[in-house]
Amino acid sequence: MATVNAEVELPASAEKVWAVLSDPHRFDEWLTIHAGWSGDIPSELVAGTKLTEKVMLLGMANKIEWTVDAFDAPSLVKMSGSGMAGVKVGLSIEVTSTGDTSTASIETMFEGQMVVGALGKAVEKDAKKNLDESMAKLASLVA
Repeated sequence: MATVNAEVELPASAEKVWAVLSDPHRFDEWLTIHAGWSGDIPSELVAGTKLTEKVMLLGMANKIEWTVDAFDAPSLVKMSGSGMAGVKVGLSIEVTSTGDTSTASIETMFEGQMVVGALGKAVEKDAKKNLDESMAKLASLVA
């Protein structure tokens, strides 16, 4: 299993940050592993929402069938999903407010036969690079 996280402090309110992070139509603006959605995409996420996303890690695409497990605006969304080759994925996005600034964090979890050993370490390394880049892109969007 590989678990990776990244966070960034932002000079923006939690509401402004949340508006970007929680809108699935804006994932392509900041989330570097996001390669597109399949099917209908709701304008906002709520607990129980189901989505299908194409993600890219290590230059390889995987289709993830997501379910939104928890949604607490403007601070938390948790999703779980499964992909090809039995890969299970978790995604948690959190925003905390510190007055006029906020902190955004993202955590991903990958498990399955395809993410063990050397390949698991490579997935973990690539995911960390992508999450750090995603947080940098987010910072430029909300600055």
